[in-house]
Amino acid sequence: MRIKKIFKYLGIICISFLYTGCSLPNFGRKTENKTVPASYNNSRDSLNTAKTKWKDFFIDPNLVALIDTALKNNQELNIVLQEINIAKNEVRGRKGAYLPFVGVGAAAGVEKVGRYTSQGASDDANYITPGQKVPVNLPNYAFGLNASWEVDIWKKLRNSKNAALARYLASVEGKNFMVTHLISEIANSYYELMALDNQLEILKKNIEIQQSALEMVKLEKIAARVTELAVRRFEAEVLKNQSRQFYIIQQITVTENRINFLVGRFPQPVSRNSQNFTNLIPDSIHAGLPTQLLENRPDIRQAEKELMATKLDVKAAKAEFYPSLMITGGVGYAAFNPQYLVTTPLSLIYTLAGDLVAPLINRNAIKANYYSANSKQIQAVYNFERSILNAHIEVANQLSNINNLKKSYDLKTLQVQALTKSIEISISLFKSARADYMEVLLTQRDALESKFELIETKKQQMNAMVNIYQALGGGWK
Repeated sequence: MRIKKIFKYLGIICISFLYTGCSLPNFGRKTENKTVPASYNNSRDSLNTAKTKWKDFFIDPNLVALIDTALKNNQELNIVLQEINIAKNEVRGRKGAYLPFVGVGAAAGVEKVGRYTSQGASDDANYITPGQKVPVNLPNYAFGLNASWEVDIWKKLRNSKNAALARYLASVEGKNFMVTHLISEIANSYYELMALDNQLEILKKNIEIQQSALEMVKLEKIAARVTELAVRRFEAEVLKNQSRQFYIIQQITVTENRINFLVGRFPQPVSRNSQNFTNLIPDSIHAGLPTQLLENRPDIRQAEKELMATKLDVKAAKAEFYPSLMITGGVGYAAFNPQYLVTTPLSLIYTLAGDLVAPLINRNAIKANYYSANSKQIQAVYNFERSILNAHIEVANQLSNINNLKKSYDLKTLQVQALTKSIEISISLFKSARADYMEVLLTQRDALESKFELIETKKQQMNAMVNIYQALGGGWK
């Protein structure tokens, strides 16, 4: 009869485990799509600017010094570095979860059991030594080692550890993406600062020209060739541009302090040489092939690592439905008297046990965790595909921007040349009474605005060069 009962219980256990393993909830899976167009604008050139190190890409020593300092002192970047350390420690913690836990301990206490209990009645009937009963208050002293180990049969713990490792690698890629963003932000602000310097210089020269024109109009008024209105209009134009100087000076201060913040220092002048700004020529950009984005863009690499982590999370969540095996054991010494504590084998104690447990009824919490893991995996797939799409569009936009800005800059250069020459012509015609003062005034105003627009276009050209470098994934290597 006893053997039949044992087989009966074993049969129930086997059926329970079979039910546990075969009744997993079904869930739709989604596979990521890494397909990208074969080229940008039908170009098959595989040479890629992203592989150029940032110290070789930016040749201005002042800009290089700013970037180098920012990579050491930028507070936000240093915060991200600590997040990487946190992720690394998470990997260490998950790795220890599937290894045996061993502890050492010691204990001392006293126990009193009721005489009308089974243990109390047994103690009352026995003797420790001839003629001596077990004391009512029985001391106990013990020390030893204890161990526990969850046998990772279904790789639940290993998959959790590998998921943590993937997230650690994703955090490293996140730091790399931030490095590229930080470099491009400093470079763009630096070129904006140079552009403002040039606009301020142009404005000062234009004020000198307008002041000369104002003196000329005053002389013409004395000669009764123009009215007081012409004098006032020229005077107002001079005052407007003198006031405009302070607006540009404020923009310079704000831009300098934006750079100082990125560099991690308090407000101070930013070293630069803005004299040759209009002569800067953007570097030749090699976009390479779209497939190279998967290797070069840190945000794509980060999304890929996070996707890998969610896949492992699904496997770990699935393993929760299967039985888990826990082995526990211990060895040490215990005695009611310290003098007997290390007596072998009379005070030697040891235990060894194995628990095989599987969820059978009310598995809602495990199912919810499994469903959530699958949903997060699908989210990660969409995020990965979105990162690829966004990267490709950014590169395509910047390639088009570079091409259009070059054409625009060439035409604006011709416009500036024409309007600069027209200033001399308008003044000459005004002196010979063949043009009125409004033509002179409007010509000077148009020439100033065209020069400002030329500087702005040059800045956009330099920014486009920086942005395409970032879009291709350059700067972090």
